[in-house]
Amino acid sequence: MQKNKRLPVWLKMQRASGEKYSMVKHVVVENHLHTICTSGNCPNIGECWNSGTATFMILGDICTRACKFCATKTGKPLPPDPQEPLRLAESIKKMQLKHCVITSVDRDDLPDGGASFWADTIKCVKEVNPDTTMETLIPDFDGKAESIQKIIDTGPDVISHNIETVKRLTPIIRTKAKYERSLDVIRHISKKGKIAKSGFMLGLGETEDEIIQTIRDLYAAGCKILTIGQYLQPGLDYMEVVEYISPEKFEEYRIISLELGFSFVESSPLVRSSFHAENHIKAR
Repeated sequence: MQKNKRLPVWLKMQRASGEKYSMVKHVVVENHLHTICTSGNCPNIGECWNSGTATFMILGDICTRACKFCATKTGKPLPPDPQEPLRLAESIKKMQLKHCVITSVDRDDLPDGGASFWADTIKCVKEVNPDTTMETLIPDFDGKAESIQKIIDTGPDVISHNIETVKRLTPIIRTKAKYERSLDVIRHISKKGKIAKSGFMLGLGETEDEIIQTIRDLYAAGCKILTIGQYLQPGLDYMEVVEYISPEKFEEYRIISLELGFSFVESSPLVRSSFHAENHIKAR
């Protein structure tokens, strides 16, 4: 495809305003919570917050890694806030969410990568919101099986870990993370009988063969739910967009993935990991 740096017409985003948008913003600010929606400059914040949904980010808003595609702040994080799990649980109750998505920054400064805090948070959210289903979008925890198992043991409905990009580009755009390690995380989740989900971005210079191989690698690792979206440069200090992929091409990858055997696939330019996540809970 011809390279084109100009933003194409199909990347039009919904305006970030409205009654529900204001309600979500108020709850997040009032309870001193963080969301990947704002920290990651998500293009779908208008649509998602207007529908009353948000992806909550625990363990603060400072990441110990500095990936070249992500706008989340990086540096030395503050100690985990012991009151955060309850504030999050009460916020989910106030928003009357039927489904919630929880993610976190990487916390390589903590002995277990924050897995124990993750487990405490999940338990608290489930206790306060017993009828709310849950997706957890987790870091790789340095590939430590015991840390991943702490998440599995708390029983979230879907456990997601994003591979982010193709194998060749992983060391260029991801800090510390490894392609094979991410596959191992997915594999461990799947082997323990949980619904495993992953996602990656297009437009960073990957080839079509590499895209297909990544889809196959994820499926072979036991991934059931897949999200594929367009990379958008969040600022001047991040990787530039190499090309904008057409909606038609994204649809091709969706069909290829479904034919391979994935249970659920979201593939279009504005798709992000938690986009329409409430629908992913139905996958088996």
